[in-house]
Amino acid sequence: MKKSLLLAFILVLSLNIAGQMDAYAKGHHHRVSHPAIKFKNDFRRLWVDHVLWTSNYITSATTAGAEDQKDVLKRLLRNQEDIGNAIKPVYGDEAGNQLTELLKEHIVIAGDLVEAAKNGNTTEVNRLNKEWYRNADDISAFLSKANPNLKEADVKEMMYMHLKLVTDDLSASLSKNWEARIVSIDDGLTHIIMMSDAIANAVIKQFPEKFEK
Repeated sequence: MKKSLLLAFILVLSLNIAGQMDAYAKGHHHRVSHPAIKFKNDFRRLWVDHVLWTSNYITSATTAGAEDQKDVLKRLLRNQEDIGNAIKPVYGDEAGNQLTELLKEHIVIAGDLVEAAKNGNTTEVNRLNKEWYRNADDISAFLSKANPNLKEADVKEMMYMHLKLVTDDLSASLSKNWEARIVSIDDGLTHIIMMSDAIANAVIKQFPEKFEK
């Protein structure tokens, strides 16, 4: 997992540098303000944490005798609060709290799914999976309603891919297919950065006055 954290840091740093170089190369016509860059980078970090702590939770929950499972879950749930707090300056406290609650539900359902899958309870896995995708629909509807630059179908597609990649991570962990698990985590990080940037870009476009120099 330490290697995954290092890979994530290198990937985020590389994308950040590349993005800023691209903005500079395009000249003043497409210059990006410092507040916009900061918001985008901070938001990206929160979603990277979302994937990494979810993966860490899968490790703890599927490892016999793991003592850190509750602590990791606590940290993962705090990440959902951080993401909700990140949008409060532009959407207000109520919207930020609503996003946090939706994301916490996303995590709670995922945690129950991990336990059901670990115990081989296929019926419960199927039931929870439907709830998980219903929650993804709710998150997609919330984000698209808040921001006209985010089409609900596009957000839903990104959320569904996120769920698939978390499922791949869990399946690989349960089957002890470590090579497949590394691929799923790497793919999950790449995807979540794309998803985070799509949301952040839409927010910056919606409220350009809040991201001026």
